[in-house]
Order: sequence, then C-alpha cells, then structure tokens
Amino acid sequence: MKSKKLGKLYKDKEIIIKQGEKGSCLYVIQEGMVDVIHETPERETKVAELSESDFFGEMGLFEDDVRSCTVRAAGEVRILTIDKRNFFKSIKRDSSLAYRLLEKMSNRLREANEKINKT
Repeated sequence: MKSKKLGKLYKDKEIIIKQGEKGSCLYVIQEGMVDVIHETPERETKVAELSESDFFGEMGLFEDDVRSCTVRAAGEVRILTIDKRNFFKSIKRDSSLAYRLLEKMSNRLREANEKINKT
C-alpha cells in the first residue's frame, strides 16, 4: 500500500510564493528543489537554490510584511506548509527547532552580507 504524502506537490516552474505578496507561514521542502528569485522591473536574479529539508518563508512567521523574494519549483517539488500557530506549538514541544531556525537565518544573513561586500 502506498503511503499518503503530506504537503503539496508543485510542478516545474510553478510559483510557490510571490515577491511582494503577504505571507504568514513557513515552507519546508520534503522532496525536490526550488529557486529563490529576487525580482526587479529590469530582471530576475536567482539568489539561492534550496533542496530537501531546507525551508523558506520564515520571515512571514515573525513580521507582518510582504515576501522579499519569489520561490519557484525547479522540477517537481513537494512542500509542507506550516502556519504560525502550528510552528509555535512545535517549538513548545521541541525548543531546538527555534535554535535551528535562528541558526539558518543567521547563516543566510551572513551569506547576503558577503554578497553585498563583493559588489
């Protein structure tokens, strides 16, 4: 018997989140890859590729603002969505989740600073 998969399946090039739209949840990649794209009127710039067990959209859990980038499927990808309420419930059960999230956010900020300093 085939086990039922959680999460939503996205097709190649399908947009998962759109830069400039409001968001309030975190996304976890269960299978596949995504491209993180920063859009300007002049062009699209791929700023990252994320794969299985990576996450994105975490800023939406903490601030009431719009998405800073577009995230698009790079091939078929399965994504689990975690809303704010379920995220905080999970942290209550396992506080190490908060540490891992902060660690990843810190690494991303450091990488962004390095890119800025190279230009």
